[in-house]
Amino acid sequence: MKIAVLKELAEGELRVGATPETVKKFVALGASMAVEKGAGTGASIADSDYEDMGATTGSRAEIIKDADILLGVQGPEPASLKGIKKGAWLVASLNPFGERARVDEYAKLDIDALAMEFMPRITRAQSMDILSSQSNLSGYKAVILAAAEYGRAFPMMMTAAGTVSAAKCFVMGVGVAGLQSIATARRLGAQVSATDVRSATKEQIESLGAKPVFVESVEGIEGEGSGGYATEMSEEYQKAQAELVSSHIARQDIVITTALIPGRAAPRLISDAQIATMKAGSVIVDLAAEQGGNVEGAMPGETVQKHGVKIIGAQNMPATMAADSSALFARNLYNFLSAYWDEETKKPVLPDDDEVTLGIRLTKDGQVVNERLLASGDA
Repeated sequence: MKIAVLKELAEGELRVGATPETVKKFVALGASMAVEKGAGTGASIADSDYEDMGATTGSRAEIIKDADILLGVQGPEPASLKGIKKGAWLVASLNPFGERARVDEYAKLDIDALAMEFMPRITRAQSMDILSSQSNLSGYKAVILAAAEYGRAFPMMMTAAGTVSAAKCFVMGVGVAGLQSIATARRLGAQVSATDVRSATKEQIESLGAKPVFVESVEGIEGEGSGGYATEMSEEYQKAQAELVSSHIARQDIVITTALIPGRAAPRLISDAQIATMKAGSVIVDLAAEQGGNVEGAMPGETVQKHGVKIIGAQNMPATMAADSSALFARNLYNFLSAYWDEETKKPVLPDDDEVTLGIRLTKDGQVVNERLLASGDA
C-alpha cells in the first residue's frame, strides 16, 4: 500500500495533506509513504522532516507511480495526475459543485475521487471533518483580521485620561466558524452579539457569553437542514431578518459573516444600504466571499471601502495559518483512512453501503456515482 502526498499547485495554497506526524502513523500501519518534494514548504515542513519519519521524497511523477492513495488539500488538475493507476484513491477537498467538470475528468481517469468536504456530519465522523477543523481556524482569523483593520481597541479600557468603550462585534451565522469568532472576540474584550437562522444556536451563543439576536415574530421556522447545516428561509423570514439586522447592524463596530449553504451561492445578509448605516471606521469580514459573499460588494482576497466601512473579502483563510491548518487537515485524513484500515491486508477498505462511503465517494469504475452531486442537476 503506497500513499503519496501531493504538493499543492493552486495559487496561495500553502497547506499540505500530510505532516511528519501523520506520515509516521501511516508507516506504523504498514503503508509506504512518498511525498512530493517541497510539499510541506508552505507549512514550514522540510523534506527531511518527512524523510526522518520514513517517507521518500521525489517528483510528482515519481510519487504518483504505483500509488494506491493520493492525499491532497485542494483537488489537483487531472492533467497533473498523468501515470496514476486505475482504481487509485484521491483523498482531498475536491469542490464537487464548483469543479464539476474536473470531477468528470477524475471519472475518466478511472480513479476513486473522495471529497472530504462531503463527509457526513455524524458522531463517528467528527474527527474526519475537514470543514469543522478548517472553519474553526477561519473563525479565529476573521476576528484577528478585523482587529488589525479596526482603528480602535477591542476591550474597554479605564485610564487616567478617560474610558475607552469596548468594541461591538456582531457575528452572523453560528456554525463552527461563527462560534469560534464569538469566542475569540469575547477573549479580546469585545461586546459580542450573534444571530443565525437556526433557533437551536441560541443556547450556544449564550453559553459563550454573547447576546443572541433572533427573529421572534415569525413562527415555525427552525432553519435546520440535514447534517446541521442551515437551509434557505422563506421570504417572510428573510424580510423579518433584514429588518432586525438593519436596526442592529447600525450600532456595530465589527461584523463577521459566516453563512454558507452547501451546493449553493452564499446567502446575501448585508446590503449596500445597510452598510451605509454603519459608523465610519467599522469593519466587516465576509468569510463567504469565495462563494458569492454574504455582503454586497465584498471581493474575495480584497479589502474594499464603502461608505467609510472596510469590507474584507476572506479567501482561503486556513492557508494563512498553514502550519496549524495542515496539522488539523492531515489528522482528518489520517483519522478517516485509519478508521477503515484492514489489519490483514494493510490497506483501507470502504464498504459500498457505508454512510461515509456514500457521502464522500464521487467517482468509481469510470462513473460519477455520488447521489448528492448527481441530484444537483449537473449530471
